[in-house]
Amino acid sequence: MSGSHDHGHHHGGHGHDHARAGTRGGAFALAVALNLAFAFVELTAGWVSGSMALIADAGHNLSDVLSLLLAWGASLLSARPPSERFTYGLKSSSILAAIANAALLWVALGAILVETIRRFADPAPVAGMTMITVAACGIVINGFSAVLFAKGSKTDLNLRAAFLHLLADAAVSVGVVAAGIAVIFTAAAWIDPVTSLLITLVIAWGSWHLLREAVTMGLLAVPAGIDQAEVRAFLAAQPGVSTVHDLHIWPMSTTETAITAHLVMPGGYPGDAFLHAMAHELEHRFGICHPTIQVETAAGEECALESAAVV
Repeated sequence: MSGSHDHGHHHGGHGHDHARAGTRGGAFALAVALNLAFAFVELTAGWVSGSMALIADAGHNLSDVLSLLLAWGASLLSARPPSERFTYGLKSSSILAAIANAALLWVALGAILVETIRRFADPAPVAGMTMITVAACGIVINGFSAVLFAKGSKTDLNLRAAFLHLLADAAVSVGVVAAGIAVIFTAAAWIDPVTSLLITLVIAWGSWHLLREAVTMGLLAVPAGIDQAEVRAFLAAQPGVSTVHDLHIWPMSTTETAITAHLVMPGGYPGDAFLHAMAHELEHRFGICHPTIQVETAAGEECALESAAVV
């Protein structure tokens, strides 16, 4: 095995976390302020009107505020530079925040579900017009807040969590408006707890996928959208490469992906230009921005990590 450990590192598409965090700060602050104020208004209105659907939606809005605060904090921590102890910086804090967000949401759902079941056993009269008015405001506030994170949600799990939560809230508010109209025309008390139950189920379904994806990232799985077999084939097809082994692809954060690989090149070390070109291709073709490549000439002892069963 060759003793050379060659690190191909291309900075064309990352290294702008400080700028991104600063740009997102205003969006986070505005979304937190709007949703916190609306959650308290909705909670008060739900309590006064007796609407469990409004209280359920307020609970979800409060969980969204916590979610936004966690995502905001993780965004700031991820932008901090590496240190001697945290050699990758605190990039993985964004993954931890995504897991925490999903867990907090399930705690809120449990509390809402308990109260909803109690309302089925003991239904109470509901002020339909109050439901409609407050929920209509929710559609505007949550819809506007979701737009703030729409662009970043395509590439960042944290921002996607915020975007989906806010978008779900807007959709849920539409459901509450419909329930309020039904209550006015039918005076049926069961409509409110049924709407609350549907809200809970919809949110649970969406948050389950978020939790699963966040936990998968926490376990350092190959990020969704990257085909490891395709990456291996790309590396193996490089000039002078005979085999590829010890290939690992994992998320450093919710936005950055790293790769390590051993390339067996009997012809010897190909030079820095080869590694820089390959780093460029890995980033622009697969979105992998932090490659570390070890070149081996296979002229000597066998690599201890050659077996796929060894990590």
